[in-house]
Amino acid sequence: MSLVRQQVAIGPRPAGSPQLRRLSTRLRTMLPGGAFEPFPTSGQQQGLRNVVGVLPGRAPAILIGAHYDTQYRPKGFVGANDSAAGTAALIELARDLRSDLPADHREIRFVLFDGEEAPPGCADRNFQYCALRGSRAYAAAHPGQIGDMILLDYIANRGAHFPREANSSPDLWAQLRRAAGQVGTEDIFPDTTQTPIIDDHIPFLDQRVPSIDLIDWSYPYKNTDQDTLDKLDPAVLGRVGATVERLIIDLNAQ
Repeated sequence: MSLVRQQVAIGPRPAGSPQLRRLSTRLRTMLPGGAFEPFPTSGQQQGLRNVVGVLPGRAPAILIGAHYDTQYRPKGFVGANDSAAGTAALIELARDLRSDLPADHREIRFVLFDGEEAPPGCADRNFQYCALRGSRAYAAAHPGQIGDMILLDYIANRGAHFPREANSSPDLWAQLRRAAGQVGTEDIFPDTTQTPIIDDHIPFLDQRVPSIDLIDWSYPYKNTDQDTLDKLDPAVLGRVGATVERLIIDLNAQ
């Protein structure tokens, strides 16, 4: 939650902005082997870059992803749940997994995607093609390297529940629910399905990589300037993180 607060304190952080570039420099230092992966863009948003880290291991890699940019809004969209929470959870998972993984673990990649939000002028119907820029670039640059992909999006709101997002791979989601049963969080991962969502897991699904999107699409403050710190629950953030960590450990036991 401390890292969530730090991001929100920066204010709006749209792709291509100086404030997001400064944040990316800080985030890189928090990831194992932290590095930038720039990718080409068109239009006004130049200099976009994913922030990546890795715990080296055997193939195929497990990728944990989140986006760290916020929406392009003229006023104060600070993205407490819609970017800051997922980013913070990914950083904390990177810290915890360093000591919790078995010796012969699969490679774990941590990727903070830039440019997930649609740039100005992108119609909703074209979101999949003009947004998701960082995830599309990463998937294209690393074909055949990823064995499973876990995306963290709206994961910290009060009262959150996470049905399977309809595009998410059923088998990998079933494994997540088994992990939830092991750590006592099965109540927030019901055996139901929510609407399909176009998100950063789609480029990996397009490559037939089993992928899941952890997101509470019923979050009442999504896509509004009311997505602020007071809407979040640290306990929810912790429970999601514990579940994902258990899933990663279980995937390494297979």
